[in-house]
Amino acid sequence: MMFIVSMMGGTKMAEDNTIFIGEKPFMNYVTAVVMQFTTKNAGDIFIKARGKFISRAVDVAEVASKRFLINQVQVGDIKIDSEEFTNKEGRQVRVSTIEITLAKK
Repeated sequence: MMFIVSMMGGTKMAEDNTIFIGEKPFMNYVTAVVMQFTTKNAGDIFIKARGKFISRAVDVAEVASKRFLINQVQVGDIKIDSEEFTNKEGRQVRVSTIEITLAKK
């Protein structure tokens, strides 16, 4: 069982190794990535973000792999996309998304 730090600031349960980047402090996400590899022995971790949190997702992946998990993990795949949804005012909005895969070496 794994906890996901969600984009809305809360935490929810999930079955896969996905971490959603949001408004929580930066190191919370780095710690979540490191814990998945060290205590849960995960093979791959998926870091997902959208909109203004995309740059934070990139930073989390880089800090986790180059400062905490040196020579243990590598960036596997990077997927970019966009999602369209209706906002609170009823307008169609398109927001960019990113999914970064970190894999054990």
